[in-house]
Amino acid sequence: MFTAVLMPVALGIIMLGLGLSLTLADFKRVIVYPRAVIIGLVCQMLLLPVVCALVAHAFSLPPELAVGLMLLSASPGGATANLFSHLARGDVALNITLTAVNSALTLFTLPLIINLSMVHFMGEGRAVPMQFSKVIQVMAIVLVPVSLGMLVRARRPGVALRLDKPIRLMSAVFLLAIIAAAVYQERANMSAFFRQVGPATLAFNLASMAVGYCVPLLVRLPKRQAVAIGMEIGIHNGMLAITIALSPTLLANPTMAIPPAIYSLIMYFTAAAFGYFVSRGLTSEQDAPELSTSPTPEKVS
Repeated sequence: MFTAVLMPVALGIIMLGLGLSLTLADFKRVIVYPRAVIIGLVCQMLLLPVVCALVAHAFSLPPELAVGLMLLSASPGGATANLFSHLARGDVALNITLTAVNSALTLFTLPLIINLSMVHFMGEGRAVPMQFSKVIQVMAIVLVPVSLGMLVRARRPGVALRLDKPIRLMSAVFLLAIIAAAVYQERANMSAFFRQVGPATLAFNLASMAVGYCVPLLVRLPKRQAVAIGMEIGIHNGMLAITIALSPTLLANPTMAIPPAIYSLIMYFTAAAFGYFVSRGLTSEQDAPELSTSPTPEKVS
């Protein structure tokens, strides 16, 4: 019951909350400020899966746990990345833009990375055929609630503002519940899983942030944009990865949900440490000006 019904509902609420923070202007910035967005997407779509595969091989992860880690690498960032970027004085508008574009591209990249990972780690013939019906399911999980949230934000900004806090609270509660469910289903193996995948998950988390932060600096993007990309690439939507792993109509594999579950527990601590490190000496006025943000809805009494 929890896996089949409540989990999609929980993820829908989280993605609705993401949509409440997005506007069409966030997508239009891709045209106005293409360089930073392209660098962020290259890090997310190309470099990160390669780094993740190398980490999985370096730690000799069992095939199912390796695929679970790869599933995490294919998941986009979200509201948490935006929050940590703000606290670290990053370019939050760039975070929002990357979240918007990544969420749209996930409809195509997630099935591709899942299948390539299953073939690579589990052998030929183990890929999950992503028929049209499964693509529609991913769209329903990701695109529909995000679009609904954006519609509410556009038509009723006051309502979007009032919903923001309760949706964030519900999202946090649901995330903890999903992690608990994933851990409970594999409780007999959890000790072994933590020993096997815990260090690899931590290494992947740190490598993600390093790639997202260092690559932009190497191509001479402003530091605030590097901080934003580092947070966006380093903080993934573990809820989405867990849902796809556990969903009876998608992967239906609790073992694959373990890396995202562990990741969702440790990323808050590593993101806080990363934010403190990169924000030292960085003021809100330093570096290039932030991408212009979409108007914040006025508070309605």
